[in-house]
Amino acid sequence: MAKEKIETVLDERGVARAVTRISHEILEKNGGAETLVLIGILSRGADIAKRIAKAIKQIENIDVPVGLMDINLYRDDVHSKLDQPVIQRTEILFDVVDRNVILVDDVLFTGRTIRAALDQIIDFGRPRSIQLAVLIDRGHRELPIRPDYVGKNIPTSKDDRVLVRLKEKDDKEVVVVVKSGMKRPMPKEAAAKKTKKGGDKR
Repeated sequence: MAKEKIETVLDERGVARAVTRISHEILEKNGGAETLVLIGILSRGADIAKRIAKAIKQIENIDVPVGLMDINLYRDDVHSKLDQPVIQRTEILFDVVDRNVILVDDVLFTGRTIRAALDQIIDFGRPRSIQLAVLIDRGHRELPIRPDYVGKNIPTSKDDRVLVRLKEKDDKEVVVVVKSGMKRPMPKEAAAKKTKKGGDKR
């Protein structure tokens, strides 16, 4: 098996720039901060949401409410997993009705986490809008979900792992892609053509 390769896609300054840019884009799209609430998906999405709220406070001098959300019980694959999900707390201590909700996560992949989050938000009321901010969009969507704000788009294969490490949880600040190095099996048609072209090597 090939050795894993680790590629750094954002360092500490890169993460900070991404959060600042997302914060400015949110304010521009929504005409300020008066209608905003932020909901971060646990765990690192919640940390990013708090940073966005802090940046908005510095820009607009407005305190935007921040909620925390655990989506495990709302996932559509929760009953297909052998292990029981670890349930954390959901804290949304404000009204979402007629507010512009900014849902925040660290990495957007298949979209199933976001679908679960949308279901849970609607249980709290009907917002004016729900917008999605992610630090990393790695592609490979399985559902028709598109982010409104993206820190960085990165090309990945499905076998790669994207690791976000933040000071709040990890005492370091970096986003890396761990490439598996495993080659995907060649399709049967291509393998047959290659064998025919190369002839019998015996």
